[in-house]
Amino acid sequence: MFTNGTGNGKGLSSLYDPAQATGRAHDDALQDAVVNEVIDQVNREFPVEVLRSPSEADRQRIQERINLLVGIAFRRNNAYSSYHTDTALAAELGRRLMGLGFLDLLLPPARIDLSEICIYSSGLVQVMKKNSVRWETLPDLKPDPGEINRVLDRLLGPQNKSLNEANPSINAKLPVTQHNPGGGRVKALHPVIVPPGLNPSINIRLFEQKPVLPEWILERGMMSTEMMDWLELVMEEGYRILITGGTRTGKTTLLSALCNFLPPAWRIVKIEDPEEIWIDRPTVQTVEARPAAIGTEIQSYTLANGVDDAMRMSPDYLILGEVRDGQAGLSLFRAMMTGHSGASTFHADSPLEAVRRLTTVLGADTGMRPSDSIPLIAEAVDLLVQIGIRHEVRRVTEIALIDKDLKDGDITFDPVYRFDEQSPERKPRWEQVDDLDLGNQAETIQ
Repeated sequence: MFTNGTGNGKGLSSLYDPAQATGRAHDDALQDAVVNEVIDQVNREFPVEVLRSPSEADRQRIQERINLLVGIAFRRNNAYSSYHTDTALAAELGRRLMGLGFLDLLLPPARIDLSEICIYSSGLVQVMKKNSVRWETLPDLKPDPGEINRVLDRLLGPQNKSLNEANPSINAKLPVTQHNPGGGRVKALHPVIVPPGLNPSINIRLFEQKPVLPEWILERGMMSTEMMDWLELVMEEGYRILITGGTRTGKTTLLSALCNFLPPAWRIVKIEDPEEIWIDRPTVQTVEARPAAIGTEIQSYTLANGVDDAMRMSPDYLILGEVRDGQAGLSLFRAMMTGHSGASTFHADSPLEAVRRLTTVLGADTGMRPSDSIPLIAEAVDLLVQIGIRHEVRRVTEIALIDKDLKDGDITFDPVYRFDEQSPERKPRWEQVDDLDLGNQAETIQ
């Protein structure tokens, strides 16, 4: 609860605005009584379904009622409360009763500049801003373990999930809302496996709040206009593309942007875990993987299952959000080598590493020998787009066509564009290595 300036600093004011914790005319015990009284009254007046999923009109109506009840509760207890006290407490109670508590201060519409939120098991909170590759600590945001657990329960409850010692690792969704239409994904670990274990460890990846446009990629200097124009032609031709890069290099973001170039009439089927790619057209069908439900007979539905099912859905273009295992990779490459156009992403720091890692995961998960997997990859993928981080900025470092003919049993690449590693930080340059005729190349590939 709010402190009176001499308390232990663990109240609501220490969570949200320490500057407003001074000059209080009441103590924590009184504050607790006021909070409980308001919560009880709101729960009596409004159905739980409305509190869990309020419309904008509901939210405004409930918040106005909370504002009024806070002042009434203080007066009923013959206590002085300032305007700042009432306002801050009412806002916090609104977040607690209708939203995600302290997280609402980091989510749209309060903040629209973040891409990730991280809560350590020590209670530390860090965020990563869009177009950044580094974490920032929020020293003034200090949610206590009870608040963190309450917010996590609020997230997991509607998804019929629970974090406990028997199930200490959970994947969940951040719900789509009017202000956060992209939603996000949540990873939570139980305190028992994340020392010091004062609270769960939580990571939230926020998805884009609107479809990613190619102009967004160009504005951030990820590639040149000429490269984007070339990739537009490639997408229109239905090339089979693999986008590779390290962690947080923007693989999915780039794939989302390139999907804008697919012909408008094409039927697109995308398989994801969870859904992240936002393509703004009606002819898109999403298939989403899910894990097995522990303690039930509900089986898992894997990315490989999704690809196999998509093949019976007559797609013009197939998108796999990420090749995460050999089974998904095998299903995707089998589909693409039989003539299906499509694209995916994969975690690798160079084209050669991508081939090596794909060969490894295919071998580990499916038992395929390199002599079998390498020709499969070469046949299935036409083009590889590599992304890296240079001078703390995401850059496309290479675009290369994959040779269909192996050389000494290995895959070779025909680079089309390559990042100039000597170019200045503020003036990135790319060189066009080969000027290829896309029409002739498409005939060769098909």
